[in-house]
This record gives sequence, C-alpha cells and structure tokens, in this order.
Amino acid sequence: MSGVAVEFNLSRVFSTVADAVPDQEVLVWRDRRLTYGAMEQRIDGVAHYLAVQGLSRHTPRAELAGHEIGQDTVGLYLRNGNEYPEAMLAAYRAGAVAFNINYQYVEEELIYLLNDAAAAAVVFHAEFAPRMAAILDRVPTLRVLIQVSDESGNDLLPGAVGYEAIVTTPAPATPLPEPLGEDAFLLYTGGTTGMPKGVIWRQQDVYVAAMGGRPFGSPDAFTSYEEIAEGARNGNGGIRLLMTAPFMHGAAQWSSFHMITGGGTIVLPDDVTSMDAAGWLRITERENVMSIPVVGDAMARPLIDEIERGGYDLSGLAAISNGGAPISPGVRHRIHEALPNILILDAVGSSETGIQMNHYSAAGAEAETAVFNPEPSTTVVDDLHMRALTPGDGAGWLARSGLVPLGYLGDAAKTAKTFPIIDGIRYSVPGDRAELLEDGRIRLLGRDAVTINSGGEKIFAEEVERAIAAHPDISDVIVAGRPSVRWGSEVVAIVALRDGSTATDEDLLAEAARHVARYKLPKAILRRDSIARSPSGKADYRWAKEQATGT
Repeated sequence: MSGVAVEFNLSRVFSTVADAVPDQEVLVWRDRRLTYGAMEQRIDGVAHYLAVQGLSRHTPRAELAGHEIGQDTVGLYLRNGNEYPEAMLAAYRAGAVAFNINYQYVEEELIYLLNDAAAAAVVFHAEFAPRMAAILDRVPTLRVLIQVSDESGNDLLPGAVGYEAIVTTPAPATPLPEPLGEDAFLLYTGGTTGMPKGVIWRQQDVYVAAMGGRPFGSPDAFTSYEEIAEGARNGNGGIRLLMTAPFMHGAAQWSSFHMITGGGTIVLPDDVTSMDAAGWLRITERENVMSIPVVGDAMARPLIDEIERGGYDLSGLAAISNGGAPISPGVRHRIHEALPNILILDAVGSSETGIQMNHYSAAGAEAETAVFNPEPSTTVVDDLHMRALTPGDGAGWLARSGLVPLGYLGDAAKTAKTFPIIDGIRYSVPGDRAELLEDGRIRLLGRDAVTINSGGEKIFAEEVERAIAAHPDISDVIVAGRPSVRWGSEVVAIVALRDGSTATDEDLLAEAARHVARYKLPKAILRRDSIARSPSGKADYRWAKEQATGT
C-alpha cells in the first residue's frame, strides 16, 4: 500500500472498486441487480458514446477562473435508477462534467438551467420527453439527446438516441482523456429561495470533503487508490444503504459515493416518484439494509408511524442518517423507543461546503437539538467576514476552510462574496447563521435567506419550525414571513396535522412557547393538507411565502 498522496477523481475511484470487487452488487432496483463489474462496462460504453459526439475537456483548470468550467456539460434529467450514476460517471470518464436537473422544473426553469450550464448533452427519462421537445429551440448549446425508456410510453424524441443502445459503444480510435482530480464536479443548488446556482468543485476536493474520500472515522484522506481497493475488499459487500433521496440532490450523490468507496450496495425503493414508508421498510427487511437516510421530520415522521404499526424485521438496520432539515425531539424519541439499537446521525452541510458538522444520538443519550460537533475545518466567522470567531464569541456565519468549491458557474461577483479570503485563508460562507459555543460546539440558527425581521429582531424560520414541530400532532410545518403594519414582518406557520388531530392553534403555540421566546411565536397559523417540499425533502420557502401572503 503506497503512502504517497494522490489527487482522486470519481471515475477512477469507481474503476478501482470495480476492479477490486467486480462481483459485488453496487445497485439493486426492482428486478435489477447490477454488480460493480457490470456497471463498469456500461459506464465505459456511455463514455465512449459521449466522446464520439465530441464531448470532453477543452481548457486546463490552470487557465480558468474559479467561476469557469473548461469542460462540456451533460445534464442529468432523471429520476432514480442505475442510469443516473452510470451517466454521471460516464461524463467524467469522457472528460465532460455532469450536472443535476430538478425533474420538477417547469419549462421556464429548465430553459434557465440548461442555458446557465451551457448544456451540450442531456440524459433524460422518456417521461420528460414532451417537456424537452418544447424547449429545444431555446437551448442553442444542446446537441446530444439521450433518452432513457420508462413506464410513460413516450416515443423516442426525434434526434435522440436510446440509452440502452449506447451502453455497449466500443472504444473510439482516439483514447479517452485521462480523468484528473482537478476536473470539475458541478452541483446546482436547490433554488428554494432563488434561482439555482451551479457550484463548481474540484473532484479531488469534493471527494474528500463529502463523498467518502476518508476512511470511516478518520480525519485524514485516503493516500492511494490501492488503499481504497483494500478497504472495498475488506468491506466484503456488507454495507447496504436504502437511497430514499433523489440522485439529483447533492446529499444523495455524496451518500452513494460513500457506499461505492466501501464496496457497498445502493438499494433503491421500488417507487421512485413518491415516499412509501411501508415499501421502504419491506425493502429494508428484504435486502438487509443497514442505513436509511431521511430529510427531517417530513420523512422521519411517516417512517416511524409505519415502524410503530409493526410487522417488520428490522434487526439488520443499524442507523438512520439525517440531513437537510432537523428531526424534532419527539420524533427522535419515538425512533429510539421503537428501535433502541438504532444510531441516528445528524449531519450539516451544503452544496458549497460539503459535510461540516454532525452529532450522534442513541437511546438514552439523545443529542441536543441544533447543536453539533464541527469538523476541524468548520468554524464561525464574524458578521463582516473579517475574522474567524473563537469559542464563546457568539453568533456569526457558519463557514468552512480548506477543501471548498472553486466558485459559482458564470458568476464572479457571487463567487467573491461567498468564498471570501480572511486572514489569508479562503472560506466558504454560503449563508447559514450559527453560534460558536464556549465548548467549541456550534449551534445552527438558520438560513439567513429565510430570516424574518420582526419588530427589530431576527427570527430564524428553522428555529420556529423546530418549536412548532415539537407538538406531537404536527405532521409537517414550514415558516415564512409576511408584511405587518405593526412589526414590519410577522411570523406565519403553515402546518399539516396528523390524521385525527384535534389540536387548536392555542395548543400549538403553547408547545412552541416551551422552546422559543414569545416574540418568535407565529402571529398566524395556516392549516394545509400537506406542505410543499422539493423531491429531496427540503422546504420550499417560495411556496411558503405565497401561502403566508396569499399571493
């Protein structure tokens, strides 16, 4: 095993694991059971096709600014399936760069995204063919269309090639370019508070910061591909993850590569269009899944509701991992009561930072809500981005140094603002407010973009959501602000209650008052059958604002 550090790229990481454990399963979905060796061959075929179409790297990273990409871009307009990781890795292998497309976008949003990324190719499910057909004349850079068949029955779009027809494409006469650690990893933000932005990472950096580039429990990165291969062999295919989130969400890509690095298996729910808690648990039982990721109460509540109904053998389940939204204390306690051997891992991170903080919760040792143990590279900087705070200094901006993105695609000004240099060190400061406590832990306050300024006080939407969600009858909640003559802005909670609930607004406010100061309590509570969220489970604050203001 070499002790010489190398710069990793995601294509070669997968190839390394595929060479080490070719017969282990990498992905299971419905009746598909793909081994690493089989997926490696399919990735090769798609990469060959992209290369034949002229997609590749054309400008070295050293000649580019942080907000620029010198590679052709390939949009992934797909629901979950084996085609997503295959096409993503094939793009990297061809020297191009893949990027995620939110499959809920309407035509206007899709046009914006494809043009912002200067998309040269799109891989899309047949379900989305009509929408693609409607916008093609408004995306001048687009020249390659690859359609994945599905249950929609839509015909192949004129000018498109079927995905299965290209997975056996032979190697072109000109060899593929060598993948590099400096090649781009492009991830578009969710756009729940504004238009999505393309975050550019070096593959080496994002792999170590968020995608499994460090042995479990170690602060240090792998030192060689041989070390990765050895870890995958030692794992013996024992790690199995139920991928509940869509691959178009960054956290799903990160979790997937953690599985891949360890030679583990990604198990997909049969239904990839909606949450089916009973289906998730049946698959967990059948496939001996060890870990289930969730996004806050929106996923955790229906999951524990179904677990409490009983009838499932979950003896193989070891962990529930959570990110993107908090699990309320009541839901956390119910999980530990039903599954006392389960470990709940809460992680904090963003497209612009990778994984920054975490805490673990076990039965009898439940973690303090919204307080986390930071990674060594995570800190809090002051309001003016002038200095890093020291323990006990109080509130500021959550930040990360070291392995951070290069910038936002096409936006030099936003890049300079989000990635400032403080005392000679480059930080990522994407907009979360946080408090650095005296013991070195960090309390997460909330996203500044959804902060409500009411009566001269800053109120964080997420903090109020956690307080409302503590009531046992709350199924889901989102908080927004609306104009107020008296307060300037006032807090409004939009709630969905559990079936059969008789809770009054006064009941909900009384519970919330046990967790936050009275000035933070909602001035109004609006009841809805359900709360709008992204496919990844993240809150849709634009929708919440519309509900609160009636616009």
